[in-house]
Amino acid sequence: MPDTIPRVADVIERVKQDADHVFLELTRSICPTCRRVVDAQVLLRSGKVFMRKRCPDHGVFEALVYGDAEAYVRLARFNKPGTIPLAFNSEVRNGCPHDCGLCPDHQQHACLGIIEVNSACNMSCPLCFANAGHGFNLTLAEVEGILDDLVRTEGAPEVVQFSGGEPSIHPQIVEMLRAAKERPIRHVMLNTNGKRIARDDRFLAELSEIKPAIYFQFDGFEERTYEVLRGEAGILPEKLRALDRLAEAGCPVVLVPAVERGVNEHEVGRIVEFAIGHPAVFGVNFQPAFHAGRHIKHDPLNRLTIPDILLGLEEQTKGLFRVSDFVPVPCCFPTCNSVTYAVVDGGKVTPITRLLDVDDYLDYIANRALPDEQAIRQALEGLWSSSAVPGAIKAAQNFAIACEACGLPGAGWEEVRERMFMVMLQDFMDPWTFNQKNVMKCCKEILLPGGHQIPFCAYNSVGYREQARTQLSDRGRARQRAARDGMAFEPAPIAFDFTNERPGSR
Repeated sequence: MPDTIPRVADVIERVKQDADHVFLELTRSICPTCRRVVDAQVLLRSGKVFMRKRCPDHGVFEALVYGDAEAYVRLARFNKPGTIPLAFNSEVRNGCPHDCGLCPDHQQHACLGIIEVNSACNMSCPLCFANAGHGFNLTLAEVEGILDDLVRTEGAPEVVQFSGGEPSIHPQIVEMLRAAKERPIRHVMLNTNGKRIARDDRFLAELSEIKPAIYFQFDGFEERTYEVLRGEAGILPEKLRALDRLAEAGCPVVLVPAVERGVNEHEVGRIVEFAIGHPAVFGVNFQPAFHAGRHIKHDPLNRLTIPDILLGLEEQTKGLFRVSDFVPVPCCFPTCNSVTYAVVDGGKVTPITRLLDVDDYLDYIANRALPDEQAIRQALEGLWSSSAVPGAIKAAQNFAIACEACGLPGAGWEEVRERMFMVMLQDFMDPWTFNQKNVMKCCKEILLPGGHQIPFCAYNSVGYREQARTQLSDRGRARQRAARDGMAFEPAPIAFDFTNERPGSR
């Protein structure tokens, strides 16, 4: 017998080994170093979901995507068919994510439009996805043009949020809020750290008249939390003062804590309990820290994800809210958002998911809702949406329908509004976790002069923010020179070019 034939003993010793993961899907992502678009594998390993990708110039990268592999797979049934906008603002030329937008390949309209009116801020937070600092101020005319374009593409937009930088320090922010209110936009929101609200009586009076919803930065109660995340250890009293003043002004508030591992994840229960008891606050939107723009040192394999915060919330509230109370938001990719609503009656807090099988109505794979249940499904879709604004009339009306379906006593929307409370979790993608599949169904868009509507995670990860900021800053300086010289000013359109990107260019 030839010597080249292996012995039986050798074959037994060379047993093939299984991989340490399940290969779930192939998608496209970007290199965290150079932002080159690369293939990426989504892997299930050790009960969690990871992304692995390789850049030809910078090697292999891995990052934790989701802390519960079973939930990641199971939640796919909550993927609602997208709603197409009335018009698109760009063409398909180079392929996602370089054609924003929105381009005809995008799978969802804008549930939430975000206008960054400035790049400046009255804080210097170590954690700031916008990398706030000196740069640009949009003019009122530019903002009005953005609003008109959103109406053109959406008809009657659900939500416009004014952001920055710190939008409250923009000299024309009040006029901008009024301009949004004058258009057929259902909800107008101000994203703020609250400093001006705490100090400026005139500004507070104007907010009391306009009554925007307030998206309020609030990361916890401990000095170390604010020192690490915001660079200011002693700002909690000012934030509490701002909240009390907003209660007096009648502006509904959603607290927005950024949650970073090793910093403030132990405070999530206390934040919710505080929010339930504060008269201005109708909800909390937890955001696991994502590492785009300016951020503190982090380990991509050990980041916080939605399941981590849900487990902490259940433990810290002693079951007041449980993991099982939360259902994904179906209008975007299901693992991007999760939310629940509760009925607050005195000291009793009852999540409506314990009274009504919400997940049955929002299961778009089984699609089991009966014709006579469509009103309930529509109400729940209105609540489980990125456009839901707790404390607003529409949200209260939808909540009243859900409560009636739960068998709770009926009431007018005004009464129901005071009893509803929302807890949402929103996990944004950064250059380590960016997934083209998710971004193609993103419904939170950054709105720019000239009509660009760019998915939030693409804007902050791919390179749109850097290019837009440069052009908007240049435009502002050119406008000032023209005004000084008494000349007319015609701004150049915002344009994006990724063809000259080179590895290591960032």
